Amino acid sequence: MAQAQGLGTRYIKAFFKGFFVAVPVTVTFLDRVACVARVEGVSMQPSLNPGGRQASDVVLLNHWSIRNYDVQRGDIVSLV
Repeated sequence: MAQAQGLGTRYIKAFFKGFFVAVPVTVTFLDRVACVARVEGVSMQPSLNPGGRQASDVVLLNHWSIRNYDVQRGDIVSLV
């Protein structure tokens, strides 16, 4: 019985260690490198949401290129 309780607490400690490492790494990645966004509406037609669909498109926003000033003609830029 005592061994089972020790096993459970070991798994809980391992989970929280992983959680407290994974969350800051994920937040930093989404803030500095790239994030996923949903494009809805007709503002970007015909490039995104072609044909007047009601469904939304999912895009990857690359923060890294903006930080390095690697924007070229024809790129789609998202502003907040």
